Amino acid sequence: MKESHSELQASYDRVAENYAAEYFGELERKPFDREMLDQFSETVSARGLVCEIGCGPGQIAHYLQARGVEMCGIDLSPEMVKSARRLNPNISFEQGNMLQLAVPDASLAGIISFYAVIHLQREDVTCALKQMYRALQADGRLLVSFHGGQGEIHRDEWYDKQVSIGVTLFENDEMSSYLEAAGFEIERIAEREPYDFEYPTRRVYAFARKPARIASWYVESDVEDRRTEAG
Repeated sequence: MKESHSELQASYDRVAENYAAEYFGELERKPFDREMLDQFSETVSARGLVCEIGCGPGQIAHYLQARGVEMCGIDLSPEMVKSARRLNPNISFEQGNMLQLAVPDASLAGIISFYAVIHLQREDVTCALKQMYRALQADGRLLVSFHGGQGEIHRDEWYDKQVSIGVTLFENDEMSSYLEAAGFEIERIAEREPYDFEYPTRRVYAFARKPARIASWYVESDVEDRRTEAG
Protein backbone atom coordinates (compact mmCIF):
# COMPACT_ATOMS: atom_id res chain seq x y z
CA MET A 1 0.00 0.00 0.00
CA LYS A 2 1.32 3.43 -0.94
CA GLU A 3 2.26 5.98 1.69
CA SER A 4 0.24 9.16 2.08
CA HIS A 5 1.36 12.39 0.43
CA SER A 6 2.40 13.72 3.85
CA GLU A 7 4.62 10.67 4.46
CA LEU A 8 6.16 10.95 1.01
CA GLN A 9 6.76 14.66 1.49
CA ALA A 10 8.33 14.13 4.90
CA SER A 11 10.57 11.38 3.53
CA TYR A 12 11.91 13.53 0.71
CA ASP A 13 12.32 16.46 3.11
CA ARG A 14 14.63 14.29 5.25
CA VAL A 15 16.90 13.30 2.36
CA ALA A 16 16.73 16.49 0.26
CA GLU A 17 20.31 17.65 0.89
CA ASN A 18 21.79 14.19 0.31
CA TYR A 19 19.65 13.72 -2.78
CA ALA A 20 20.76 17.04 -4.26
CA ALA A 21 24.42 16.21 -3.63
CA GLU A 22 24.06 12.88 -5.44
CA TYR A 23 21.68 13.73 -8.28
CA PHE A 24 22.17 17.35 -9.30
CA GLY A 25 25.05 16.39 -11.59
CA GLU A 26 23.62 13.04 -12.68
CA LEU A 27 23.03 13.98 -16.32
CA GLU A 28 26.77 14.12 -16.92
CA ARG A 29 26.70 10.30 -16.70
CA LYS A 30 23.47 9.77 -18.65
CA PRO A 31 23.91 10.39 -22.39
CA PHE A 32 20.58 8.75 -23.28
CA ASP A 33 18.71 11.06 -20.91
CA ARG A 34 20.49 14.08 -22.35
CA GLU A 35 19.42 12.98 -25.83
CA MET A 36 15.79 12.69 -24.68
CA LEU A 37 15.96 16.15 -23.12
CA ASP A 38 17.56 17.64 -26.22
CA GLN A 39 14.76 16.23 -28.38
CA PHE A 40 12.14 17.59 -25.98
CA SER A 41 13.78 21.02 -25.89
CA GLU A 42 13.51 21.29 -29.67
CA THR A 43 9.71 20.96 -29.45
CA VAL A 44 9.19 23.61 -26.73
CA SER A 45 12.02 26.12 -27.09
CA ALA A 46 10.80 29.72 -27.62
CA ARG A 47 7.16 28.62 -27.29
CA GLY A 48 6.62 29.74 -23.70
CA LEU A 49 6.97 28.51 -20.15
CA VAL A 50 7.75 24.86 -19.43
CA CYS A 51 7.19 23.32 -15.99
CA GLU A 52 9.10 20.46 -14.43
CA ILE A 53 6.81 18.49 -12.13
CA GLY A 54 8.61 16.63 -9.36
CA CYS A 55 11.67 18.80 -9.88
CA GLY A 56 13.80 17.60 -6.96
CA PRO A 57 16.94 19.78 -6.89
CA GLY A 58 16.17 21.04 -10.40
CA GLN A 59 18.79 19.27 -12.49
CA ILE A 60 16.38 18.69 -15.38
CA ALA A 61 15.12 22.28 -15.35
CA HIS A 62 18.74 23.47 -15.17
CA TYR A 63 19.70 21.43 -18.23
CA LEU A 64 16.75 22.61 -20.30
CA GLN A 65 17.05 26.28 -19.37
CA ALA A 66 20.70 26.18 -20.41
CA ARG A 67 19.38 25.14 -23.84
CA GLY A 68 17.05 28.08 -24.24
CA VAL A 69 13.88 26.71 -22.61
CA GLU A 70 12.05 29.01 -20.19
CA MET A 71 11.66 26.83 -17.10
CA CYS A 72 9.89 26.67 -13.76
CA GLY A 73 9.34 23.74 -11.41
CA ILE A 74 7.27 22.30 -8.61
CA ASP A 75 7.88 19.58 -6.06
CA LEU A 76 5.86 18.06 -3.24
CA SER A 77 8.80 18.48 -0.83
CA PRO A 78 9.49 22.01 0.48
CA GLU A 79 13.07 21.00 1.28
CA MET A 80 13.60 19.85 -2.31
CA VAL A 81 12.26 23.22 -3.46
CA LYS A 82 14.79 24.96 -1.19
CA SER A 83 17.61 22.93 -2.76
CA ALA A 84 16.33 23.69 -6.27
CA ARG A 85 16.19 27.43 -5.56
CA ARG A 86 19.68 27.41 -4.07
CA LEU A 87 21.19 25.53 -7.01
CA ASN A 88 19.20 27.38 -9.69
CA PRO A 89 18.68 30.99 -8.58
CA ASN A 90 17.49 32.02 -12.06
CA ILE A 91 14.59 29.53 -12.16
CA SER A 92 11.31 29.78 -10.23
CA PHE A 93 10.44 26.77 -8.05
CA GLU A 94 7.36 26.28 -5.87
CA GLN A 95 5.93 23.60 -3.61
CA GLY A 96 2.98 21.83 -5.22
CA ASN A 97 1.03 18.63 -5.77
CA MET A 98 0.65 17.14 -9.25
CA LEU A 99 -2.87 15.96 -8.38
CA GLN A 100 -3.93 19.56 -7.77
CA LEU A 101 -1.73 21.71 -9.99
CA ALA A 102 -1.96 25.39 -9.05
CA VAL A 103 -1.40 26.36 -12.69
CA PRO A 104 -3.84 28.28 -14.92
CA ASP A 105 -5.51 26.45 -17.78
CA ALA A 106 -3.58 26.39 -21.07
CA SER A 107 -0.68 28.36 -19.58
CA LEU A 108 2.29 26.07 -20.32
CA ALA A 109 4.08 25.26 -23.55
CA GLY A 110 5.38 22.04 -22.08
CA ILE A 111 5.60 19.83 -19.03
CA ILE A 112 8.40 17.47 -18.14
CA SER A 113 8.22 15.02 -15.28
CA PHE A 114 11.05 12.59 -14.56
CA TYR A 115 10.23 9.76 -12.15
CA ALA A 116 7.43 11.59 -10.31
CA VAL A 117 4.34 9.62 -11.39
CA ILE A 118 6.03 6.53 -9.95
CA HIS A 119 5.01 7.77 -6.50
CA LEU A 120 1.30 7.73 -7.38
CA GLN A 121 -1.18 4.94 -6.86
CA ARG A 122 -2.24 3.50 -10.19
CA GLU A 123 -5.77 4.84 -9.84
CA ASP A 124 -4.39 8.39 -9.46
CA VAL A 125 -2.14 8.47 -12.52
CA THR A 126 -4.84 9.50 -14.99
CA CYS A 127 -5.96 12.26 -12.61
CA ALA A 128 -2.43 13.68 -12.51
CA LEU A 129 -2.11 13.47 -16.29
CA LYS A 130 -5.45 15.26 -16.71
CA GLN A 131 -4.10 18.08 -14.56
CA MET A 132 -1.09 18.31 -16.86
CA TYR A 133 -3.34 18.24 -19.93
CA ARG A 134 -5.43 21.08 -18.52
CA ALA A 135 -2.35 23.21 -17.87
CA LEU A 136 -0.91 22.77 -21.37
CA GLN A 137 -1.54 25.07 -24.31
CA ALA A 138 -2.86 23.77 -27.59
CA ASP A 139 -0.16 21.51 -29.08
CA GLY A 140 1.66 21.59 -25.73
CA ARG A 141 4.25 18.87 -25.22
CA LEU A 142 4.72 16.38 -22.41
CA LEU A 143 7.68 14.17 -21.57
CA VAL A 144 7.16 11.81 -18.66
CA SER A 145 9.60 9.14 -17.52
CA PHE A 146 9.06 6.14 -15.27
CA HIS A 147 10.45 2.80 -14.19
CA GLY A 148 9.34 -0.03 -16.47
CA GLY A 149 8.02 -3.27 -15.05
CA GLN A 150 5.26 -4.71 -12.91
CA GLY A 151 4.38 -4.37 -9.25
CA GLU A 152 5.71 -1.97 -6.66
CA ILE A 153 8.89 -1.30 -4.71
CA HIS A 154 9.07 0.21 -1.24
CA ARG A 155 11.99 1.95 0.44
CA ASP A 156 12.25 2.25 4.23
CA GLU A 157 15.77 3.63 4.53
CA TRP A 158 17.80 6.07 2.42
CA TYR A 159 21.05 7.86 3.22
CA ASP A 160 20.89 6.27 6.72
CA LYS A 161 17.56 8.01 7.33
CA GLN A 162 14.15 6.45 7.91
CA VAL A 163 11.80 7.02 4.98
CA SER A 164 8.60 5.62 3.52
CA ILE A 165 8.80 5.87 -0.26
CA GLY A 166 6.79 3.69 -2.60
CA VAL A 167 7.55 3.26 -6.29
CA THR A 168 5.07 1.93 -8.85
CA LEU A 169 6.43 0.17 -11.93
CA PHE A 170 4.53 0.58 -15.19
CA GLU A 171 4.51 -1.35 -18.43
CA ASN A 172 4.51 0.77 -21.59
CA ASP A 173 0.97 -0.22 -22.60
CA GLU A 174 -0.36 0.64 -19.16
CA MET A 175 1.13 4.14 -19.18
CA SER A 176 -0.06 4.63 -22.76
CA SER A 177 -3.60 3.86 -21.66
CA TYR A 178 -3.39 6.46 -18.88
CA LEU A 179 -2.04 9.10 -21.26
CA GLU A 180 -4.78 8.44 -23.80
CA ALA A 181 -7.46 8.48 -21.09
CA ALA A 182 -6.21 11.94 -20.09
CA GLY A 183 -6.61 13.17 -23.69
CA PHE A 184 -3.00 13.04 -24.89
CA GLU A 185 -1.77 11.87 -28.26
CA ILE A 186 1.28 9.68 -27.80
CA GLU A 187 4.10 10.59 -30.15
CA ARG A 188 6.53 7.86 -29.19
CA ILE A 189 7.94 5.87 -26.29
CA ALA A 190 11.65 5.26 -25.85
CA GLU A 191 13.39 3.08 -23.29
CA ARG A 192 16.79 2.01 -22.15
CA GLU A 193 18.36 -0.51 -19.82
CA PRO A 194 19.64 0.88 -16.51
CA TYR A 195 23.16 2.19 -16.25
CA ASP A 196 25.39 0.14 -13.96
CA PHE A 197 25.15 2.77 -11.22
CA GLU A 198 21.31 2.82 -11.23
CA TYR A 199 18.60 0.69 -9.64
CA PRO A 200 18.12 -2.29 -12.03
CA THR A 201 14.85 -1.35 -13.74
CA ARG A 202 14.14 -0.32 -17.34
CA ARG A 203 13.86 3.44 -17.83
CA VAL A 204 10.99 4.56 -20.05
CA TYR A 205 10.34 7.98 -21.65
CA ALA A 206 6.91 8.80 -23.09
CA PHE A 207 6.57 11.77 -25.47
CA ALA A 208 3.01 13.08 -25.86
CA ARG A 209 1.14 16.19 -26.95
CA LYS A 210 -2.14 17.96 -26.28
CA PRO A 211 -3.95 17.95 -29.62
CA ALA A 212 -4.42 21.41 -31.09
CA ARG A 213 -7.85 20.45 -32.43
CA ILE A 214 -9.20 19.90 -28.91
CA ALA A 215 -8.16 23.36 -27.83
CA SER A 216 -9.72 24.83 -30.99
CA TRP A 217 -12.99 23.09 -30.21
CA TYR A 218 -13.01 24.65 -26.76
CA VAL A 219 -12.37 28.10 -28.23
CA GLU A 220 -15.22 27.72 -30.73
CA SER A 221 -17.53 26.43 -28.01
CA ASP A 222 -16.68 29.35 -25.76
CA VAL A 223 -17.40 31.83 -28.55
CA GLU A 224 -20.75 30.18 -29.24
CA ASP A 225 -21.64 30.26 -25.53
CA ARG A 226 -20.90 33.99 -25.41
CA ARG A 227 -23.06 34.61 -28.49
CA THR A 228 -25.90 32.72 -26.83
CA GLU A 229 -25.52 34.77 -23.64
CA ALA A 230 -25.41 38.03 -25.64
CA GLY A 231 -28.51 37.05 -27.58
